[in-house]
Amino acid sequence: MAGQEITTEEARDRSIDDLFETLSSRREGLTQSEAQNRVQRYGHNEIPERKENPIIKFLRYFWGPIPWMIEAALIISAVIQRWEDFAIISSLLLINAIVGFWQERQAGNAIEMLRERLALEARVLRDGTWQKLPARELVPGDIVRVRLGDVVPADLKFIEGDYLSADESALTGESLPVDKHLSDVGYSGSVVKQGEMTGLVVSTGLNTFFGKTARLAQEAATVSHFQKAVIKIGDYLIVLAIALVSITFIVSIFRQENLLETLQFALVLIVAAIPAAMPAVLSITMAVGAVALARKEAIVSKLVAIEEMAGVDILCSDKTGTITENRLTLSDIVPFEGVSKEDVLLDAVLASREEDQDPIDMAIITSEQSKDQQKKLAAYKVLNFKPFDPVVKRTEAAIEDADGNRFKVAKGAPQVILKLTGGSRGLEERIDELSTTFAKKGFRMLGVARSNADDAWSYAGVLGLYDPPRDDSAATIKTAQEMGLDIKMVTGDHVAIAKEIAREVELKSDIATADAFLKEHDTEAGEIVEKADGFAEVFPEHKYRIVSLLQSRGHIVGMTGDGVNDAPALKKADVGIAVAGATDAAKSAASIVITKPGLSVIIDAIKESRKIFQRMNHYVIYRITETIRVLFFVTLSILLFNFFPITALMIVLLALLNDIPIMTIAYDNVVYSKSPEKWKMREILTLSTIFGFVGLVFSFALLYLAVGPLALSLPVIQSLVFLKLAVAGHLTIFVTRTRGPFWSIRPGSALLWSAIVTKIIATLIVVYGIFVTPIGWYLAGFVWLYALIGFLVMDFIKVRTYNVIDHSGIRFSR
Repeated sequence: MAGQEITTEEARDRSIDDLFETLSSRREGLTQSEAQNRVQRYGHNEIPERKENPIIKFLRYFWGPIPWMIEAALIISAVIQRWEDFAIISSLLLINAIVGFWQERQAGNAIEMLRERLALEARVLRDGTWQKLPARELVPGDIVRVRLGDVVPADLKFIEGDYLSADESALTGESLPVDKHLSDVGYSGSVVKQGEMTGLVVSTGLNTFFGKTARLAQEAATVSHFQKAVIKIGDYLIVLAIALVSITFIVSIFRQENLLETLQFALVLIVAAIPAAMPAVLSITMAVGAVALARKEAIVSKLVAIEEMAGVDILCSDKTGTITENRLTLSDIVPFEGVSKEDVLLDAVLASREEDQDPIDMAIITSEQSKDQQKKLAAYKVLNFKPFDPVVKRTEAAIEDADGNRFKVAKGAPQVILKLTGGSRGLEERIDELSTTFAKKGFRMLGVARSNADDAWSYAGVLGLYDPPRDDSAATIKTAQEMGLDIKMVTGDHVAIAKEIAREVELKSDIATADAFLKEHDTEAGEIVEKADGFAEVFPEHKYRIVSLLQSRGHIVGMTGDGVNDAPALKKADVGIAVAGATDAAKSAASIVITKPGLSVIIDAIKESRKIFQRMNHYVIYRITETIRVLFFVTLSILLFNFFPITALMIVLLALLNDIPIMTIAYDNVVYSKSPEKWKMREILTLSTIFGFVGLVFSFALLYLAVGPLALSLPVIQSLVFLKLAVAGHLTIFVTRTRGPFWSIRPGSALLWSAIVTKIIATLIVVYGIFVTPIGWYLAGFVWLYALIGFLVMDFIKVRTYNVIDHSGIRFSR
């Protein structure tokens, strides 16, 4: 009967209830052996990704990154029984598959390593002690504590604490935070916005609510500005190649040439012109860059951020922990009427909790002044503790003394504590005066209050906390400014504190408050934000507005943050940067996570990103140059002289020999730019066109020498042209990779040796006639000398072209 049936969901709920009843009373947590046994039953707390079968992936690469074209050429080679062509094209397909498969595997391994660095951790009670463990090791029955800024690591049934507020929008679509109380379930993947509670793990991995909806909740992949530009260039080259080859094909038909051979030639010519190596170059360059950044304590969670970071021209930097040491010290205590310094400090210590490891709490608890309070503290018992809430902006604790008397203590923002106590006008003026005095010294002020048994609050006094600038901040900021970066300090502290810290680290002191731009129209607000040197007295939600206004002014913005309320601004920024000690929520929203305190790590990451951008820029110039050089030379030779200067087989060999060394550009030596990188299409197209047509002139000049004075046969001419295109193509790499003369920056070993080896292979092929007509060492030496002369001429023209573009002399620093 239907009434006797038990659904899967009901059975699961019953098992949760049974588990809850069995384990909720335990306060020592699972033992490590129990947890290990439960792994065998429940598995690890992770959502496995759907991975493509390696064999299918390899076949996908073998079928080619260029749809059907090269495979069609392979089939036609077999039909017309050109078995040498068939063998070489098959080799090209196989090598492309191996290289593409290996490159993607390397990139995947790098990303997996970075994901492990960013893996969530959970506060777990194991063997009777609280410890931090990777969230993937959680099992049902574990007792976990979550607090403000944490991502809930598994489905939890709450067993201790007053309440917490969780953002479940990524799971349910509900935009408003949901309040959780005792016996409620907190879902894996939700973000704690307020409060803290202890929960019992009831579901992990695929059994969680998130696990069932993971595929729906996955974030759509984004494409960066730079990737879009590169893709557009690739599309442009494809259209250009197809247009020119189509003309060649039509003319050949009118000349009544062999249709299949012409079609085969046309297809492989398109293959040579299309940037087949582009996906591999993109992926390996990004992966290599991500690993390099990880070594400098900058973990990339979104690879496209590497490209975006190269163009950042404004960096909105947190003060605390980035510009300053985030090492708060208690510097001053000012009691109010009828209260001693010792009493103020005692109340502040009681309103703090060591296990949360909050920087402000630790500064008070570990201060020299509080050591004398240790004996007194033993006489007090904390009955209830309310942690810091960014909305309420204070902590609160209910206390019972040795005599059984009960009272409350609170600490927080001075104005918040004043409102709590209902202070007089005179007290308000006193607090404003102290706030200004403390701020001029760079001190952060904290108010302390105590209530009596009737909940009547009184203001006990204020504390002055000092967070000194980092030793390297001034030098790092100077370096950043020399790189064309505008550093804008963002802090919630008093304007006077921000100005004092700015003075100490040699930043400009035009600090604006949130009131200066919040009520203004976007145009006026944008001008205010753009001109300001920093921002003070801003809440985390104001950061979003700052980022939006700067972006509306055409800037590429980097934003740092560490709190749960920073997440919207980190997502909005072109590059969101979660600083050291950031909450899980901030890390999840950011595209780069810094694991080491200080601004220097961020600047190092920008330097590395600019290097990566340049490598990609050099590749694009080279790729366009080669397409123009080869495609126009072959097309014009056929159209104007009815002459095939190179065979289909040679074009395939040329594509193969050119693609291998260019992939190593990911490891090339470059010097970072002294200004933010931008996609300079006019400059790139100008240089590529000039280089391409210089190569075209030299190719036709060689063809004239071969046909005229040297009077060589057609097969020998084709081998001669093939060697020239191969050698000159590799030398073009060394022209495009520098802004000054080719020797101004030493090439990377991988790039240099791969180019040398492939040039030697090309030489041996034509000297000894491997699949082509042999030309001997004499003609090969002549081609080498000719190509070197063309290389020097092209490099000279390049330097002069950059001189004209820059209008300020030749720059070798780039």
